[in-house]
Amino acid sequence: MSPRPGVLVGLVGTGIGPSLTPPLHEREADELGIRYLYRRLDLDRLGLPATAIGDVLAAARLAGYDGLNVTHPCKQLVLEHLDDLSPDAAALGAVNTVVLRDGRAVGHNTDWSGFARAFDRGLPDAPLDRVVLLGAGGAGAAVAHGLLTLGTGRLTVLDVDADRAGGLAASLAGRFGADRVVGGDLSGMATAVGAADGLVHATPTGMAAHPGLPLPAELLRPALWVADIVYRPLETELVRTARALGCRVLDGGGMAVFQAVDAFRLFTGVEPDPDRMLAHFTTLVSGTGSDLRVG
Repeated sequence: MSPRPGVLVGLVGTGIGPSLTPPLHEREADELGIRYLYRRLDLDRLGLPATAIGDVLAAARLAGYDGLNVTHPCKQLVLEHLDDLSPDAAALGAVNTVVLRDGRAVGHNTDWSGFARAFDRGLPDAPLDRVVLLGAGGAGAAVAHGLLTLGTGRLTVLDVDADRAGGLAASLAGRFGADRVVGGDLSGMATAVGAADGLVHATPTGMAAHPGLPLPAELLRPALWVADIVYRPLETELVRTARALGCRVLDGGGMAVFQAVDAFRLFTGVEPDPDRMLAHFTTLVSGTGSDLRVG
């Protein structure tokens, strides 16, 4: 696909004013010599409910947008307004990237691929025989898909809502095999983590507004690798505690950047430079504070 002469994209969601996605995309476009405008379409500021995502999408199509990134709380709500879905978006039942081209709106999910690429880069030889995932929400579903695609042998999904964990496990089992995934509530955490090679955290705990650890610190041990998808701040209490105990650690910055890398490619047809985007992300985070988000 040849690069587009000019690109107009937007981010749709609630409370997206502090998002780092626009400067991350626009800076990379500048480096590549692409005319690129990235606008925030904040439903809060527009005075619209999340269910208005269809109207926002229709307006974007009429205005000549090339695509939209979609964030909370619209990743599922946007599905019924699209003409087609990528296989991954269809499997996950969630879309974070919509490409508008040739009169069609096609939904993609770059959250799972962003996690997988970040994991490959940050923990390239980590054992994946048994992995515990904390959190079965939208982010957890994307991470679970990524983990099983990477080759996790047995994934245990734990959530405060046992039904949600069980539902996600059942969905994953249908795609990856019933012997590879199980779901449950947090009562099984100690046993599961004690037998695991690695732990992935995909709940809001550790964010600036939700400080703390998502599990008792005594469950961590040096042989356990730990990945956190929270990136506000990059060094969450989980990351800091696990690193101090000698665990191999992956913070949430890589997933945030690589989902943007994949979305940029879908919007433009041009392969961005991941290293440059990672460096820019680090500059943005260190220069603007830890209460910001990407996507």
